[in-house]
Amino acid sequence: MSRMDIQEKTDSAVLGQFDVQNDPFILVEVERLLGGRTRDIYLKGKISALFRDRIWSQTAKIIRAWMIWVALLDVLTLALNLLMLPRAVALPMLLPGSFLPPVALGVAIVWRKPRAIWLQTAVLIVGMFLILLSIALVGASAGGEFYERHLSIMLFVAITAVIIFAIPLASTITIAGFALGLYLVFQLQNPNLEIASSLDATLFFTIGIIATIVARRTMTILAQKTFLLELRDRRRVNQLAEANARLEHLARTDPLTGIANRRWMMETLDHLWSRSTKNSGRVAMLMCDIDDFKNLNDRLGHAEGDRCLIKVAGIVQSHMRGERDHVARYGGEEFLVVLPGIGEREALAVAERIRESIEAAALSNPSTRVSNCVTLSIGVAVQALGDSISPEQLQRRADMALYRAKQIGRNRVELHRPGD
Repeated sequence: MSRMDIQEKTDSAVLGQFDVQNDPFILVEVERLLGGRTRDIYLKGKISALFRDRIWSQTAKIIRAWMIWVALLDVLTLALNLLMLPRAVALPMLLPGSFLPPVALGVAIVWRKPRAIWLQTAVLIVGMFLILLSIALVGASAGGEFYERHLSIMLFVAITAVIIFAIPLASTITIAGFALGLYLVFQLQNPNLEIASSLDATLFFTIGIIATIVARRTMTILAQKTFLLELRDRRRVNQLAEANARLEHLARTDPLTGIANRRWMMETLDHLWSRSTKNSGRVAMLMCDIDDFKNLNDRLGHAEGDRCLIKVAGIVQSHMRGERDHVARYGGEEFLVVLPGIGEREALAVAERIRESIEAAALSNPSTRVSNCVTLSIGVAVQALGDSISPEQLQRRADMALYRAKQIGRNRVELHRPGD
């Protein structure tokens, strides 16, 4: 699985934490935020939690990588200082510089997996303060040209963190405030600078950091807008999928009885046939026809005829084996039943149970020539092992058996046999 596939799977899992499609607050809030100005986007509540969970993995990865690199660079810098600088300058740098790597690695460990938001935020802010303090103390301990240089390095480190850390604005401002505060305090104690120069330098860097914070805020707003657009698109995709599902259901369902229609049965019969014959080598087909249905319509009216069709369809459907068997309204008062994996005896038993259930239902049909209630004639055809015929051929055999059941006297089950 590629990294992109893993990311998409993670994103879907995060979005699945909330029912975006059916949560009215989320839907209304997304439309409200996208309907206003981009700069006014402010996430709260469930949407804020969704966005935070969505970006956590990437944010945590960036923070861990940044902390590890800062720790490595600090160790490398201290080693080079010992090799290249005079001992009197390099040794004072060791103590303040030595606590930076464990602090950075500690922050990286805390951000390895999701924890309480307040905990990870507090650890990051405290860790950044200690890292910045360590860099400033290294320069102050060395003195001379290193004093000003390390203060500038400290600000550079803070600016990179502000730019790449996708954390809340309050945390970003806190880190920037620590950096400027440390810079001002150490500059005021710099023996090589006057107070006015220290204030001027602090003001200059303050303007730069404010611009950096504004840029970070803009990046966050654009990321949040992209997230809102994705939520809206996901909603629309879900609505489209539901509409397509409804259309598909309508296309394969008989609107009166609620069971499958002839079109769906014909479109799926080849696939069903191949699967059934491959698994068991046998398949049975039942053609069911309501006896004297035309007379029922003429005598009782089409409304009663429709009610009869609905009840008969329900009874036939009740004898199916879950999703394994299939029944469809084939046309008018005819129903087609397909029973994969059974032989003649089982098919006849199912057909007989259907016929008996229809008769036991005692649905009124005073115009029938068989009895005073609705009855069913059924023709059964079975594809035996090694009998390679098409679904159309088997259906014709079931039709022939049904025709014979009608001729013999109706309200009966007839099996098609070789030679008929």
